[in-house]
Amino acid sequence: MVQSKAYGEMLDGLLSHKAKEISVADAKNISDVIFVDAREKKEYEVSHIKNAVWCGYDDFDINRLKGMDASKKVIVYCSVGYRSEKISLKLKKLGFSTTYNLYGGIFEWKNEGNPVYDNLGNETEKVHAYNEKWGVWLTAGEKIYY
Repeated sequence: MVQSKAYGEMLDGLLSHKAKEISVADAKNISDVIFVDAREKKEYEVSHIKNAVWCGYDDFDINRLKGMDASKKVIVYCSVGYRSEKISLKLKKLGFSTTYNLYGGIFEWKNEGNPVYDNLGNETEKVHAYNEKWGVWLTAGEKIYY
């Protein structure tokens, strides 16, 4: 479900696969979907998928999703899919009917040539690469660390 075999092998070992997973290609073909960003605020502020709602991870707060229609399809993402897997399962327990974990996260989203946007709504090449260890899986765009 990701372009790089090595990345796929790493993800297969990292993830529990308890949440429904969706590939970037399939995620792009779902209409009327809400993207939820499960990274830290500083990561989201560098760039995110267009119109994504930020919910956080370490300081996850369901109130950030207040007013969101729990019957809509929700795709949760983070850098590679680990944090978003956990948040996707939380949302399911909180009553969201259809949640997916974006397999490969925003790294794979960008690796496959899809746009990301800054806080002003402008398309950007910048992607917060979390740290240098995890940043090796981001092969497109400009890696930002801070």
